[in-house]
Amino acid sequence: MRAVRGLVADDHGNATVLGAFAIAALAAVLVMVIYVGAAVLARHRAQSAADLSALAAAADHVAGESEPCTAARAVATAQRPSVEVVACRTDGEDVLVSVRVPVDLGTFGVRAATASARAGPVE
Repeated sequence: MRAVRGLVADDHGNATVLGAFAIAALAAVLVMVIYVGAAVLARHRAQSAADLSALAAAADHVAGESEPCTAARAVATAQRPSVEVVACRTDGEDVLVSVRVPVDLGTFGVRAATASARAGPVE
């Protein structure tokens, strides 16, 4: 019993330093989880925007509009946060749209989540 009291009473602040490192490691993991969550959310937003833009462009293309990608750009810019249409082209009766959504990852900088979608009439 005396040896245990000696170890606890004579730690010289080691437990405090170990506790500080544990808290710092936990905070770092929490920050990484938040950044990964932000990236996943941006990816989902990009996919939704690509789907909506492709559907709008396909509707215009089937209706005989000469520039269906104008509708895709209009739908993309109406999104919050704003989405940039990277590519838009027709492939027969289908329309292919690629979009980019900026995502701020703090110290890792601003990156972009991208997604693509294809829409057209059902055969």
